[in-house]
Amino acid sequence: MKVGIDIEEVERFIKYIKNKIYLQRLFAKEEISYVMSSNQCKTIERLATYFSAKEAVWKAINSSYKTLLISDIVIKHDKNGKPKVYVKNQYCKNIDISLSHTKKYVVAVAIAF
Repeated sequence: MKVGIDIEEVERFIKYIKNKIYLQRLFAKEEISYVMSSNQCKTIERLATYFSAKEAVWKAINSSYKTLLISDIVIKHDKNGKPKVYVKNQYCKNIDISLSHTKKYVVAVAIAF
């Protein structure tokens, strides 16, 4: 079992929200669409949360891949809203993630088993 954790300051992501190049380099189309589907405050929190989730997953599984980019990791939600991890377009049923946020901080934990 491997664990990855990441914490981010939400405010840091304000400057990235309108940077299409940054968004497209790090996030999948589905992630960008989900992030942008809410009001400005929630959008920034969601962007930070997705980034934190990707970082946590990367930390938990990076040693399993020769080259793994943050953009290779995609976070999707099932019909109940539970986040699911996809790596290189493959659903990873052996990775669980937990996400949380406040107005100032987001945190993500990934467990690969």
